[in-house]
Amino acid sequence: MKNLNQRVGVFVDVSNMYHSARHMYEARANFGAILKEAVAGRQLIRAIAYVISADIEQEKDFFKALELSGFEVKQKELQIFAGGAKKGDWDVGITIDAVTLAQRLDAVVLISGDGDYVPLVEYLRRNTGCKVEVIAFGKSASKRLIEEADEFIDLDKDPAKFLIRPH
Repeated sequence: MKNLNQRVGVFVDVSNMYHSARHMYEARANFGAILKEAVAGRQLIRAIAYVISADIEQEKDFFKALELSGFEVKQKELQIFAGGAKKGDWDVGITIDAVTLAQRLDAVVLISGDGDYVPLVEYLRRNTGCKVEVIAFGKSASKRLIEEADEFIDLDKDPAKFLIRPH
């Protein structure tokens, strides 16, 4: 049972969730349903979706859909290095935002299974008084991240609710 008076901040590593849904289920993550699960009737203070922009036409519709689902969308350009290597992640940006906003929150909800966030979850639990919840597809989530969270919500338990299947 969640305390409905809790102030909640939701931080979504869109790339992590997108790739998990695509590789495991050949589907797309239903970010609207995931946000509803994350908030669980509590007071939403901020819901931020962190995306990588690769200048593809379809992504504009996707980013708009995230906004219509209730997210503030933060974009970063995909970096392409000499030699063709590509990099795009928001680990540091999500961490800074979560730590900064934690002082105004009762619960931080991290939507990602990326083990790089273990130090963030450890820090938030030990230093902010916030409850830290992690939501991800359990099969692809870091075991350490799951263990470190106060609560883990496994989207694999009800994939039909959290996925959009291609027609």
